[in-house]
Amino acid sequence: MAKPDSGLMSLTDIPAAVGLLTRLPVPVNAERATTRSAKAAWAYPLVGLVLALLVGVPASVLAGIVPSGILAGLMLVALVVLTGALHEDGLADTADGLWGGWDPARRLEIMKDSQIGSYGVIALVLSLLLRWLGLVAVIEAGLVLPALIAVAMLARAGMVVVMSTLPHARDGGLSKRVGRPSASTTAIAAVIALVAAALAIGLPALILALAVSLAVWAVAAIAKAKIGGQTGDILGATQQVSEIATLLTLATLL
Repeated sequence: MAKPDSGLMSLTDIPAAVGLLTRLPVPVNAERATTRSAKAAWAYPLVGLVLALLVGVPASVLAGIVPSGILAGLMLVALVVLTGALHEDGLADTADGLWGGWDPARRLEIMKDSQIGSYGVIALVLSLLLRWLGLVAVIEAGLVLPALIAVAMLARAGMVVVMSTLPHARDGGLSKRVGRPSASTTAIAAVIALVAAALAIGLPALILALAVSLAVWAVAAIAKAKIGGQTGDILGATQQVSEIATLLTLATLL
């Protein structure tokens, strides 16, 4: 039996977080990852950093060579492949469930169904379109890598906030298995994301943090009202809405 791990942070949390939120082939100590569970959530923004580097570095090289619209599309494809469409799937299920059911039980049932409905399709199309527009703007402004770092890290910090503040809406599921991070873990995730974003893009990071806060508040309020809490799908939707909000905010500032 695994011994309780009371440490606030551990380097093993990083591969555990990467293994959970991406399809990258990273070695993970399963026993330790299970023991740490929600304590590893502080590393979620670092997953965003890894993805930003993997996608943003080659995109920066190709900027000016490949048309911005095509490059933005390729970046989206890369992000979807690297994450296994984990967050997009959560967004689609959330849209179908929250707006396709008339009561919490039915909404949760719909969210658990692997089939996608009209609301989910519309949500995915709008998400890809809005993120594509935002990426085109940052590419044309010459800020591909710093913008991607700020956006990817802040959006994943938003997930940790929702995990911490909302109760679980169902007894099973990925979110329930991971657990709820403490206030300290959540604060660490937020600070890491904000500091990294500030180093990447400067003072506009504060405005992006505000945009994420509003996005997180909106998703959390709707989830609380409609299903009484959060699920893994709600967390995926939180990441997507936060990414859209930050990208469009940054595009507007540029």
